[in-house]
Amino acid sequence: MTAAALAPNCLAGVRVLDLSQFEAGPTCTEVLAQLGAEVVKVENPKGGEPGRILGTGPKPGADAYYFMIYNANKKSVTVNLKAPRGVALVKEMAAKADVFIENMTPGTIEKLGLGYDVLSALNPRLIYAQVKGFGTGSPYENSLAFDMIAQAAGGNMAITGEVGGRPVRPGPTLGDTGTGMLMAISILAALFQRVTTGTGRRLQVAMQDAQLNYTRGAFTNFARTGKPQERGRAGFGPPVPPNDIFPCKPGGANDWTYVFNSHNNPEHWRRLAGILGRPELGADPDYLDRDKRLARADEVNQMVTAWTRQHTKHEAMAILGKAGIPAGAVLDTGDILAEKSFEDRGIIQTQHHPSGDLRMPTFPVRFDGKPPEIKPAPLLGQHTEEVFAAWLGLGAGDVAGLKEDGVI
Repeated sequence: MTAAALAPNCLAGVRVLDLSQFEAGPTCTEVLAQLGAEVVKVENPKGGEPGRILGTGPKPGADAYYFMIYNANKKSVTVNLKAPRGVALVKEMAAKADVFIENMTPGTIEKLGLGYDVLSALNPRLIYAQVKGFGTGSPYENSLAFDMIAQAAGGNMAITGEVGGRPVRPGPTLGDTGTGMLMAISILAALFQRVTTGTGRRLQVAMQDAQLNYTRGAFTNFARTGKPQERGRAGFGPPVPPNDIFPCKPGGANDWTYVFNSHNNPEHWRRLAGILGRPELGADPDYLDRDKRLARADEVNQMVTAWTRQHTKHEAMAILGKAGIPAGAVLDTGDILAEKSFEDRGIIQTQHHPSGDLRMPTFPVRFDGKPPEIKPAPLLGQHTEEVFAAWLGLGAGDVAGLKEDGVI
C-alpha cells in the first residue's frame, strides 16, 4: 500500500461476475475493481484463464506478469462450465450479481446456457456485457479477433506510420484495452440508469467498432478532402514545421523529442526562434507566416535538429517546456519507471503479489487527490470459499463436496 493511493470505493456493493479473459474484458473489469466493485473471475479449475500462462512471471510456475497486470484488485473462483452443476452455480451467482461480462468466441456463451435471455430472465436488474471482435451484423461477426486484428480492421494501422511508408501497428493495445475502457464507461452509465429504472441493460461492443472511436480525426480529413488520411498526417493537411520527432544525444533508440508549433499560435514560433539562437526569425514574415514556413520545412527542421542533438531528450523537453513551447521526450517504460514523481503521485504502484512484486500503473484519475490503490491479482480459485459463502450461502462442507465432484 502507498500513502499516495486510496481505494475510492465509488462502486462499493456492486458485484461483477467476470467470465472474460486475456485483455479486453479484463481491462474493463479491472477498472471496475479499482473503483471499488467486487469483481469475481470465474475460471477453469484446470489452469484458469489462459492469460495466467501468457509469458513469464516473477518466478517459475507462477502466474504470468501479463495476468497480474490486467487482473489486479479482483477475486477468483473456479467453476467447471462443462459440468451442469457448474453452469447452475454461475446462474445462481448471476442472480445475485449487478454486472455479468464475457468475451468468449461468438456463440459460446449461448451454447453454455448463459446467454442474455437466460440470465436477464433470472435477474432483470443484471447488466449483461459482451465484448466481441466484430459486431453483430458484420460480415465478419463469427471471425476471431485479437488486438492487432481490431487495430488493422478498425482503421488504426492505416493512419499510423511514416509518410509513404507501410502501415504500422500502434504500440498501445487500443484494440484490447481501448475497447475495455469503452465498455467500462458504458457499464457505469447502465448502473446509473438502473437507479431510476430498476432494470438492467444488454451492452455489446465489438473491438473493430471501438477503434472507429479512436480514429475520429481521420473521418474529419475524409469529410474535408474525400480521401483517406495519409500516414504521418494529423488529418489537417501537411504539418507546419516544426511538428515532428527530433533526435537527441546520445543517440539511443529512444533518444528523441517531439517538438510542436501550433499553426494557430505564432507565439510558439517566436519563442522557439529565441531558443534556437535566431530571435530575428521570430518576426520574419517568411518564417512567421504558416504557409511560408511550410515552404521552408526542410530548413526549419534542420535548425531544430541541430539544436536537439546538443541536448538529451529530458533536457530538450525541460528547456522547451519552460519556454512555453510544446515538447515531449520519447519516454520508454524504463524512463517512466525511473521517474520518481509517478510513484510519489501514486500513478505507478507496486503490486505485492504472493509470487513476487510488480511495478505497474494504476487507473490514472485521482479521487480527492489520490488514484485507486493496486491490490494483487488473485491466485487461481483463491476466493472460492469466500465468494460462495457470501453470494450463495454455501458452507465449507458444500464447497468441499463440489470440489470432490469436479464441479469447482
